[in-house]
Amino acid sequence: MVKSGADTKQGGTAMKWKLRSIHDPLESAGPDARVLLISRHQIFHASLDRQLQPVLQSLVEKRLFQGQPGSTYILPVWKKDHFETYILTGRTEGPLTAGELRQAAAYAARAAIKLGARRLEMDIPSTMQEFMVEQDAEGCAQALCEGFILGSQRAKHYRREQPEQAQLEEITFQLDGPVEPGFLEAWEEGVRWGSSIGDGVVLARRLTNLPGNLLVPSDLAQAALELAERYGMEVDIINEERLAQLGMGALLAVGKGSAHPPQMIVIKYQGTDTWEHVTGLVGKGITFDTGGISLKRGSGMEEMIGDMGGAAAVLGVMEVLGQRRPKVNVVMVVPTAENMPDGNAVKPGDVITTLSGRTVEVLNTDAEGRMVLADGVTYAKALGAERIIDVATLTGAVEVALGQAATGAVTNDDVFMQELITASRKAGENVWPLPSYPEYWDMLKSDVADLRNSTGRMAGAITAGLFVGTFADGLPWIHLDIAGTSWSRKESGLEAKGGTGVMVRTLTEWVRSQEEIFDIRP
Repeated sequence: MVKSGADTKQGGTAMKWKLRSIHDPLESAGPDARVLLISRHQIFHASLDRQLQPVLQSLVEKRLFQGQPGSTYILPVWKKDHFETYILTGRTEGPLTAGELRQAAAYAARAAIKLGARRLEMDIPSTMQEFMVEQDAEGCAQALCEGFILGSQRAKHYRREQPEQAQLEEITFQLDGPVEPGFLEAWEEGVRWGSSIGDGVVLARRLTNLPGNLLVPSDLAQAALELAERYGMEVDIINEERLAQLGMGALLAVGKGSAHPPQMIVIKYQGTDTWEHVTGLVGKGITFDTGGISLKRGSGMEEMIGDMGGAAAVLGVMEVLGQRRPKVNVVMVVPTAENMPDGNAVKPGDVITTLSGRTVEVLNTDAEGRMVLADGVTYAKALGAERIIDVATLTGAVEVALGQAATGAVTNDDVFMQELITASRKAGENVWPLPSYPEYWDMLKSDVADLRNSTGRMAGAITAGLFVGTFADGLPWIHLDIAGTSWSRKESGLEAKGGTGVMVRTLTEWVRSQEEIFDIRP
């Protein structure tokens, strides 16, 4: 048996990853199904199992399976004295990218869940040259592990009688021949990172999907506390009294209308000997957003349980860091509150003072996310952050501009932005930079305060991001608006219906790139 992979927690059960050679003795308990990545061309022109190939060709001719990416077909085949079940998964011709492998694994996992399969087997070539564009065993393993985990994740239901649903427990990758030196080590590293990143995304999805009555600011803080304690990271939960003492007027103002007090959540991950070159990850943690006094329309408001998607994303990253322990330093800051209408709620026309000392004229109480992020960014700086990325379901305007296909981004540092976009491409998440011309900054000026929290409909996604960037005070900073990408209204590709956990993969890839920089610093 080739050296097996690591286990990862998924849905309370251990998912086991194995790597074996085709020449190894068969285990007593075989797989419930075999995953076959195959294209239409391969069905007719590749050398396949003599018994299987005519069946596949018949499926194509009858238009039951065409081998297109995103398509699956469950096929039982009689082999001598037993049935073998194949999960046919369509693919493109030629070598596959990491993104295509990730997607294919997700579709296969989804089919396996419907089948009730718990153990899968999938053939992998012993050389990546003709299989994967990147020709990278580590990247291949990581992409497949991420895909199998994310494809099998489902949102929790609260029905009186819970339907029994199979969980994938074991994935065996079978090599077709001897491997090159270094292959096993690279594969194992890919499995470790892929399973950890999968766990981080699943955590973010689960938090995002929690109903508003089951996730108020104190619940989000408790989830962060448990995560930090699980991995021995320093954590600080700042309550309402301490928020007032510190002067976090923006966060306090947003949370005034709720019976559940606002809190500031801080987790420090220190992976080097000294607390330097610190990255600040700031996530918007509005556990439910009614719009406050500037009340939203009722239709679709139930999706506002996901307005803490930014907080979920950065908590997902901390889950990965806790598991993998890279040599980087990260401080996570989550300002969390409920935005509710109440006799004590902040009102349009109010002027509040932020932690930075800047004053803000509140023109729209539904523009609350940028206000809590203002105090979050300022506090991340105070804790030593030298560059900051904030993540937030900030504006409907970004969804108007980019739909649900891409996360909008604004920055004050183009080099920093290009680094993040490189990480996003590797992670398979789309990030699109928006301009930050001086004219947009000018739109934030107020007649009665340092800033106004709303500029109206024009350039809404840009100015909302730049409002937050004001509080970076010149530090390298990127704002990620995930309002269009953090929630999926249907099952598609890697995404289950509901919270997507978007940006966990991108941020993790970028943080990993910083470990290499630490290695070459004197």
